Amino acid sequence: MNRLMQLEEKIIKKKAKIGVVGLGYVGLPLAVEYASKGFTTIGIDIDKSKVEKLNRGENYILDVDSEKVKKLVKSGRLSAVSDYSAVDILDVIFICVPTPFNENKEPNISHILDAVENIAKKLRHGQLIILKSTTFPTTTENYVLPILEKTGLRVGKDFFLAFSPERIDPGNKEWNLSNTPVIVGGVTPECARMAEIVIKQISKNVHLVSSPRVAEMAKLLENIFRSVNIALVNELAQLCDRIGNIDIWEVIEAASTKPFGFMPFYPGPGIGGHCILVDPYYLSWFAKAYDFHTNFIELAAETNESMPFYIVNLILRELSYLPKTLKDANILFLGVAFKRNVNDTRLSPAIKIMELLMREGAINIFYNDPYVPEIWVNSKKFESIELNERKLQKFDIVVITTDHSIYDFEFIVRNSKVIIDTRNATKGIENSTAKIVRLGAGMNRNENKN
Repeated sequence: MNRLMQLEEKIIKKKAKIGVVGLGYVGLPLAVEYASKGFTTIGIDIDKSKVEKLNRGENYILDVDSEKVKKLVKSGRLSAVSDYSAVDILDVIFICVPTPFNENKEPNISHILDAVENIAKKLRHGQLIILKSTTFPTTTENYVLPILEKTGLRVGKDFFLAFSPERIDPGNKEWNLSNTPVIVGGVTPECARMAEIVIKQISKNVHLVSSPRVAEMAKLLENIFRSVNIALVNELAQLCDRIGNIDIWEVIEAASTKPFGFMPFYPGPGIGGHCILVDPYYLSWFAKAYDFHTNFIELAAETNESMPFYIVNLILRELSYLPKTLKDANILFLGVAFKRNVNDTRLSPAIKIMELLMREGAINIFYNDPYVPEIWVNSKKFESIELNERKLQKFDIVVITTDHSIYDFEFIVRNSKVIIDTRNATKGIENSTAKIVRLGAGMNRNENKN
């Protein structure tokens, strides 16, 4: 029996051991899903605190079922290590490590390369490696493959390699690992087939493409599509504010009644998380090697990155009307996660706004987020404060940066003086003595309408 058939049989009979490198927002849910399907699954993460928590049966990601984690760990199906000692006993290894950019907006795939180097040290015949980390086209074939083939093993014969981009949407209750279609591109047809077989153990809808680079580009397209459309409505929100009597939220609602050719996107204080903010720069950097400049894509990214600065200007404008200096003002931020109902603060626009205000001299900055107990901003530790009537009333400005469902916005409006609403969370709240400034609502400063 050849290696292809041996691995296939192991997978079908659930005797294959699954490894997941990187136990973050992508890796942990993936590891839990395979373990819950009956596979012995071992997570690998250099963060020892994550490893220790998981081995105690403790969950640290909201989208994962805590009871399920506890049961899987207790049963021995799920465990974790902080080194690569287990690589040689694994049959399938998913790489789910971060891929940030540096200060110059250039890709940083060092985490991928480090993981692959460590896997290569113990690579053996019959293993399948699947890269899931978002990256630029050719990463799998031009960066990952050469490292693995330095071992003398041949791709498609001795081991298998594929790229299958993650499609995790934190906080999404409708779409998850089991029902979200999965893209797969193998280095060889044999690699694609093996990747498809193992992925179908947890997701029935697998879409094969001709190569890893097609899968890598597809992932970038998905997120750049969102970046460009969010940039469009962010720019229109600023225009509506300039015009003064057009509400962008009402405009989007009206346009959304068209049953074809339109998909609603919404403005906000900026974009966060990993993908939408980072991916445009990955493609832009990659395109330069072909003397091609992605002007349209870069402009959209710049527009989105400018939104925290725009919100800072709104805050400064409202302070001038009080009148109050930034140094003396008490400012409260509601929500520091990058999106609603999650505890993920990666590249959060709320934190960026806080950083900018602190650079301008703000001293009395506070925040509340039921999902995020503490954060660090400009090397200063902040802890989430309790929300109550007395505390709300002491703030000069309350900035809604994340519209968590748990917030009682009527209560917040009733007990606040000035609210800058970047998420349209206060829409429809009437009879308020608070001044509400909604991003893109086109209100003049003397208006007090919702």
